[in-house]
This record gives sequence, structure tokens and C-alpha cells, in this order.
Amino acid sequence: MIIDFIADYYQNMEKYPVLSQVQPGYLAKLLPKSAPNIPEPIEAILHDIQQYIIPGITHWQSPNYFAYFHSSGSIAGFLGEVLSTGFNVVGFNWISSPAATELEFVTMDWLGQMLGLPQSFLFSGTGGGVIQGTTWSDQTHCALLKAAKVAGLESGLIPAFLCATMGTTSTTAVDPIRSLSEVTKEYGMWIHVDAAYAGSACICPEYRHFIDGVENVNSFSFNAHKWFFTTLDCCCLWVKDPGALTKSLSSSAEYLKNNASGSKQVVDYKDWQITLSRRFRSMKLWLVLRSYGVENLRNFLRSHVKMAIRFQQLVESDNRFEVVVPRNFAMVCFRVLPTSLKKEPNGCKIESGNIEAKLIDQEYANDFN
Repeated sequence: MIIDFIADYYQNMEKYPVLSQVQPGYLAKLLPKSAPNIPEPIEAILHDIQQYIIPGITHWQSPNYFAYFHSSGSIAGFLGEVLSTGFNVVGFNWISSPAATELEFVTMDWLGQMLGLPQSFLFSGTGGGVIQGTTWSDQTHCALLKAAKVAGLESGLIPAFLCATMGTTSTTAVDPIRSLSEVTKEYGMWIHVDAAYAGSACICPEYRHFIDGVENVNSFSFNAHKWFFTTLDCCCLWVKDPGALTKSLSSSAEYLKNNASGSKQVVDYKDWQITLSRRFRSMKLWLVLRSYGVENLRNFLRSHVKMAIRFQQLVESDNRFEVVVPRNFAMVCFRVLPTSLKKEPNGCKIESGNIEAKLIDQEYANDFN
């Protein structure tokens, strides 16, 4: 019944306004003041979801959604999510669920090879990868500020690192990784590459020049849930020196000790993250890789870029619009150039402000994922 409900939702998605039309506090007025004392039938629950929840959703999977980077899910990603949720395991260390741990490092090595990352970032080399809930990019990402807040300052030193971005949130601009890495090498500073959106493109050889110099960085991440057909959340992080993580994040409570961990022959992902509990995220990523294959995934991404190129050509052929930054991937940044601005210079600020407000209000944008 749930599967049918979701299938109907996707079938009818275009009928809904992309941006929810509800007002703040709407849901509390519609739902009971307390939880039910006795079980309710699934039919009644699905009815309330249809009537109350769906109107309050911004429909990220809608073909008409063009705000932010897409969460580009897929059938394979969805099915992988169903499996991992159904198993409901907590793979914080190897012994707690060996398959969850080993599938993760196998999948991360597969993906690292697809991206063209150096061997030094892979488990088959001297590094390794982990799937997190998220990482970051101000043009990197707001999560960076949160990370800075949890960094300890008790020693009196100010922790500093450089975060280079491949595909900024606003314009998909790319930092010069090789040049920046030369500076960090001089000062012994950690350099991280945030390729949250555009990193996916590196499975296509023609886009790998954007990460020229990656062999000189300390860590690299991209979000498979942005442009890699994997459901939220799935952030892939590789590091050259896993010990830099485990020395800072390891935990050794008595109830976590076991022979496998003590042997130092296994990966305990609890020591690669701040939290203890973790989801079986590798299952959905593994299904995406196996269900579509590398060549099809490349073709999917290339088709998105082709659509963006065609859209850019249409924008540039119309004197009402202007492309404002070079297109690197599948996002085109453009703006309206109303003729009234040329005739009424004193009204420029008001006019352009009205246009900007209208664009934001109507969710007009330009991402072709």
C-alpha cells in the first residue's frame, strides 16, 4: 500500500505547486493535540498524509523544481534505502555489522576509482573513505560554520584549514586546487576539497581537469545525494591519512571493545565521525553503482550538461536575458534585463528588486539535474 501511495505521488507530482503554499504553523492546527491512545488504520494515516502533509512539502523531485541543487534520487537509490531501513542495523564498528562496514569501504574504493582519485585516498592504498550525513562549502556551505563551532579551542590554538570548492552553491565556480595546495604545503596546513555538487562529474574524464592537483590535498568529499542519483543523505569523504580522523574521534568505552577491533585489522567507522550510531548508507550507493553501471551514470550526467548547454544557447539568443557567469556543469546562472532599465535609470533599483523578488517567489531557476 505504501509503495502504491508513493507511486501515485510521483505520477501526480506535476499537479502540485513546487513551492508549498502553506503558512507557518499550519500543521499544528490540523492535527490532534496529542498522540492516539489506540492504533489507527494505515488508510487513515495515508489519508492525513495526502490531505495535510503533501500540501506542506516543497516537491524537490518535481520536474518543475529548479531551486538549489536537486536531490537527484533514483529507483535504485530508493530501493537501497528500503533495504537499509529494513535491515535497521547500526554499523558503528565492524563487529556490530561486518557487512555494513565492509560494503562501505568496498563501495568507497569503487567510487574513488571512478572519480579518478589517487590511490593514496583509497583503502587499497594508504587512505580510505567514509559515508557521512553531510560535509560542507559560505561558498563553501553553511555546515562549515557548524563544524567550526564544534572544533575545540581549549589548547589556546586556533584550528585552521583551507577548504577549496569545486562547484560553489551559487554559481558552480571552481577554486584552483593545485595553486591553493602549493600555499597550504608551504605552511603545513590541511586542505580539503568540497566537491559537494560537481564532484559527480569527475566520473567523466573530460571533467577531471577541475580537480587538477587533488593528489596534493588531504581530503576530498562530494554528495552522492546531489547529482549522483542517491537518496538523501549520502556524503562521501576520502582522506589520505585515516589516522588523522581516528586519533581525534576514536572512542573506547568498555562495551565497544571486541577482538576484531583489538586486532587493528578492521575498520571501525565510529572512529571516523563525531557520533556513534550510523546508518547503512552504503547499501543505496552500492545499488546505484550496480543497477546503472559506470557508463550509464556517465551518460546521465552528460545528458544533463547537454540540456544546460542548450538552455544557455536559448538564453543568449534572447536579448531580454543575460548569462552572468560561465557555465561549468549543469547549472546556468542568468538574469532578466528588462528594457525599462535602459529607459528609466532612476527606477533601476526598484525595477530590478521587483524582478528578483518575483523570480524568488515563483521559484524560477536554472539547474538541469
